[in-house]
Amino acid sequence: MENLLYSSAIQIAAAIAKKEISPVEVMQASLERMTATEPLLNCFVTPLPDEAMAAARAAERAVMSGEGLGPLHGVPISIKDLIAVGDVRITFGSRSMANNVAAADAPSVERVKAAGACIVGKTTTTEFGCKAAGDSPLSGTTRNPWNLSKTPGGSSLGAASSVAAGVTPFALGTDGGGSIRTPSAFTGLFGVKAQFGRVPVFPASSTPTLAHVGPLARVVRDAALLLQVVSGHDRRDPFSVSGPVPDYVAACDDGVKGMRIAWAPTLGYARPDPEIVSIAEKAIKMLEGLGCDVTLADDFIGDDPFDLWVSEFYAGVGTRLQSVLRGNPETLDPAVAEVLRPALGQSLEAYYANVFRRYEFREKVRAKFEPIDLLLTLTTPVTAFDVEIDVPRDLVDKNIISWQYYTYPFNLTGQPAASIPVGFTSAGMPVGLQLVAKINSEVDIFRCAAALESALPWAQVKPPFPI
Repeated sequence: MENLLYSSAIQIAAAIAKKEISPVEVMQASLERMTATEPLLNCFVTPLPDEAMAAARAAERAVMSGEGLGPLHGVPISIKDLIAVGDVRITFGSRSMANNVAAADAPSVERVKAAGACIVGKTTTTEFGCKAAGDSPLSGTTRNPWNLSKTPGGSSLGAASSVAAGVTPFALGTDGGGSIRTPSAFTGLFGVKAQFGRVPVFPASSTPTLAHVGPLARVVRDAALLLQVVSGHDRRDPFSVSGPVPDYVAACDDGVKGMRIAWAPTLGYARPDPEIVSIAEKAIKMLEGLGCDVTLADDFIGDDPFDLWVSEFYAGVGTRLQSVLRGNPETLDPAVAEVLRPALGQSLEAYYANVFRRYEFREKVRAKFEPIDLLLTLTTPVTAFDVEIDVPRDLVDKNIISWQYYTYPFNLTGQPAASIPVGFTSAGMPVGLQLVAKINSEVDIFRCAAALESALPWAQVKPPFPI
């Protein structure tokens, strides 16, 4: 069943539609893989094997009765535990929410179900998505299938690790500062957050002006298809983008000749590992060979905007957790509690000064994008680091998020951004390249990502996993 487990979602759905394989067989393989890998990886906080098999049987009946099938019919998928699945626990990775049950499906979950996908479980997250390393007080440590001593990153840690290990071909994660892109880079996946509001978020996030829902996948077209399924306006989300959803799958065939690309190895302030820069530069040269016009624009942003991000993100989560911080702080991840307190201690004047500085930053970056189609950066300054530490050892002067130099700026601007694998270090760990598009221009990401995938295929390289 190994070939099935590492097949793409598009291949699985096509085989099911042709009656070449049963949704029940697919789900059995997925759940067996989950059972085998879970003791080593710890990806799922709430497995849903009974519900998954019931959904697979219903999918099989639909196939056999000749019903119309959705684009994800019978395909296994997981949902990060910051996204609501009705009548299932939504814990936010926190002991304070261990028994919390969602009243209804989030819009993205409604849509994957309507498209025929079968949910295998809720994946682990750091506490309220507050850090980029792979653990929480509730679920413990999640590990990276490329090296079990390393973290898969965060906060979509269980989503990334399980997809890389072949449990499902794709997953839904969230991204408020890099939480899809960082674990995708650390585990050798393609992960994308679309334009802010492209995928509606409901119930409201703790960080409602920063949070995105999006796919992590082993191949670009699977992510394109899943993003197409979950995108589109929903009146429950006041930020939801109205208008037609672009055809992301078709964009994968459009090529990159003539694209204008800026390459920024540091953005003006980051301190990356030179080996990662060297690997990324090979991908940049490959894009030049495919007909892209590439310019070096290293000082693209200039000053680090982290203070703007932290002011908004941690104030939002801290407000949600005020009662826990005051009454039961020992139940929280100590690293999370440490960053929430100063954010809550901001004066109203200081907070709103940063809000307006964020608008100024967004306009500055928008103007920088006018002459280009894509900005390319590293996704992370390092590859996956040891489990059970919160900050890479070479960046100990940074905090639990600030070492993610490249990702959080584009949550502040709301622009589409993705991470794509472009190679491996000498230690065998995946390296991610970040692709950032203009506002509402996700199609340019998929054009470039599909071209890079063809030139530098990675999906056939599987983790050296003991199972």
